[in-house]
Amino acid sequence: MNLQKKEITTLIKQKALKIGFNAVGISKAEKIDGFSQKYHEWLKAGYHAGMDYMERNIEKRENPKILVEEAKSVISLLTSYYPEQKQPANIPQIAKYAYGVDYHFVIKDMMRQLWDFIAEQFPELNGRIFVDSAPVPDKYWAVKSGLGWIGKNSCLINKKTGSFVFISELIINIELDYDNSFTKNYCGTCTKCIDACPTNAIVSEGKLDSNRCISYQTIENKTDTIPAELKGKFSNRLFGCDICQDVCPWNKNPITTEIEQFKPDEFIFSLTKEKWEQMDNMEFNKLFKNSPIKRAKLSGIKRNLKFLDNLNSI
Repeated sequence: MNLQKKEITTLIKQKALKIGFNAVGISKAEKIDGFSQKYHEWLKAGYHAGMDYMERNIEKRENPKILVEEAKSVISLLTSYYPEQKQPANIPQIAKYAYGVDYHFVIKDMMRQLWDFIAEQFPELNGRIFVDSAPVPDKYWAVKSGLGWIGKNSCLINKKTGSFVFISELIINIELDYDNSFTKNYCGTCTKCIDACPTNAIVSEGKLDSNRCISYQTIENKTDTIPAELKGKFSNRLFGCDICQDVCPWNKNPITTEIEQFKPDEFIFSLTKEKWEQMDNMEFNKLFKNSPIKRAKLSGIKRNLKFLDNLNSI
């Protein structure tokens, strides 16, 4: 198909939306100016907590051409995971992104459909699909692709979808028509996310201390303990945390997901404290075989549960 760059870019965007993505933007693949200094400052402060992998591959984070030789375009995609139904407030809370099937599987399949479409137009297509699976600064590319701004809680915010979105990328060797970077910030003087964080993890606008973040402590913390100074501050959060997003005015009317795999199974709403306590590994592995929750393992979930109960064993 012999189409002009602008026309094929429009077709790619239309196809992405038809597949089920909620927003798509495209930017030029080039080295990120000033990334290394800011990132090193964040690392030096120890805000990455126990996520040692964030100290590696910094050169890849700032230069997509190292990840994909001859990279020319970064196609950024947003997919809403916001559910219509929520858990009852009186049971241990799970982050909304984990209500359904693991997004890595679902979005990667969607990305492959988009890849196949582009390959039909460009047999010489080369590149990679990224779904939170490599050192790619997703939010940076989303902003550069015109998809939104970084809120004070460090989440990407899109005016239409809100912030309850997964971000994924295609980095390819095809030159496309590029969108303008999103240069405005619509947070204004609002500090609701900062004020609402029960552990004071948002240390300044757009800067998060993972050591104090409930999501980090309940998912990424692989030790047997959670810092005692955080006791009584988890607001019944068992796996992940949505507090800073729930209070954000831009999430007042978020786009609810249309992806069936992201919609929760009914059992999610019946997981009381007692059911979690009685659960064994066989049941856990069966229930969460294709779920993000398996990342924490049952041992991690039960550690979190004890911490919520404020028991002396933690």
